[in-house]
Amino acid sequence: MHIPDGYLSPASCALAYAVALPFWLVAYRHAKRLLHTRMVPLFALFSAFSFVIMMFNLPLPGGTSGHAVGMGIISIVLGPWASIIAISVALLIQALFFGDGGITSFGANSLNMAIVGSLVAWACYQLLAAGAPLQSRRRVLAAAVSGYLAINTAALLAAIEFGLQPLLFHDAAGTPLYAPYPLSVAVPAMMLGHLSFAGLAELLITGGLVAYLQRAYPELLSLQAGRSDVAGAAVRSTRKLWYGLAALMILSPLGLLAAGTAWGEWGVEDFANAASRQQMALASGQVAPPAAAPEGLARLASLWSAPFPDYAPAFVHSANFGYVLSAVFGAGLILLALLLLSRLGGRQGQPE
Repeated sequence: MHIPDGYLSPASCALAYAVALPFWLVAYRHAKRLLHTRMVPLFALFSAFSFVIMMFNLPLPGGTSGHAVGMGIISIVLGPWASIIAISVALLIQALFFGDGGITSFGANSLNMAIVGSLVAWACYQLLAAGAPLQSRRRVLAAAVSGYLAINTAALLAAIEFGLQPLLFHDAAGTPLYAPYPLSVAVPAMMLGHLSFAGLAELLITGGLVAYLQRAYPELLSLQAGRSDVAGAAVRSTRKLWYGLAALMILSPLGLLAAGTAWGEWGVEDFANAASRQQMALASGQVAPPAAAPEGLARLASLWSAPFPDYAPAFVHSANFGYVLSAVFGAGLILLALLLLSRLGGRQGQPE
C-alpha cells in the first residue's frame, strides 16, 4: 500500500494532502497530551513498531507481497489521533530515507493507512467492545476484527486511487499517464491479498497483542481513560516492550524472504523487463501492462532519491544486516522526530 511517486497524478496527490492536512492538525492537537517528555518513549515505541512490522513482507496471491501496518493496536492503546501521528511519522521516515512510498504520494499513503485506517480501527473497536470488561475476550475479538477491517479499508482506498488514474488522466489516445490499471483490475488485485493474508496478519497482530496486554500490561489498555496514575505506570512498563521491538528488528530480514513486488509498486524499469512484465500481468488478472512506463509515472518516479533505498544501505554488503540496521536507524529517527514534535508542542503551550 506504499504508493510510489508517479502512480498518482499531481492533482490527485494535492487533493490527498488537502484532505489529510486538517486530520493531521486535529490529530496533533489531541495527541499533544501524549507528546510530553514522559510519554514520548511510549509514543515512539508504537510508531517504531508500525515502522518495523511494515518491513515484514508477506507473500500474497499473484506473486506479489504485502504487510501489516499496526493501525489496530496503536488506535486501541493510544487512541485514533495519536495513531494518526504515529503512523504518519513512520510513513514519512520510510519515504524520505528508504524510498518506501513516494514524497508526492505521502499524503495519500497517510490518508489511507494512518488516517482512515486508524479511525476505522478505533470506531470498530469502540462499537464491538462497548461495555465489555477490560479483561473480556470480547475485547480481543473486537480488536482482531477492527484490525482486519482497518487494513482492508486502507487497501480499498489505495485500489480506488490507483484505478481512477487511467480514467481521469490519459493522453489523447487514451493511454494512461500514471497508474496504468483501471478499477476493474486494481480493486480485485489489491483486495485479494489483503482480504486474505495481509488482513489475517493484521487480525492476528491486533487481537494477539490485546490478549497479551490484558495479561501483562493492562494499564496500557486503560490509557484512554486519561488517568495520570495509569499513564505513569504505562511509561514505567515499556522496557520489556522495547525488548520485544528489538527482537522484531533482529528478525526483520524475514521480510526479505517474500518474493515479488507489492502490487502497484513496480519501478519504471520493470515495464521494460520481460520477467517483471509477466509478474505484473499475473498479479493483475492476466491483463498485460503498457508496453512502456506511463509518461507521467516515468517523469515523477525519479523525483526523490532516498539515501537508503529498499532498506539496503550501500555501505553494507550483507542484505540481512542492512535490513536490521535500517530498522534500528528508522526507529531512532522516529524517536527523534517525536521528540522534536514534543518540543514544538511545549513551546506552543508556553505563555508569552
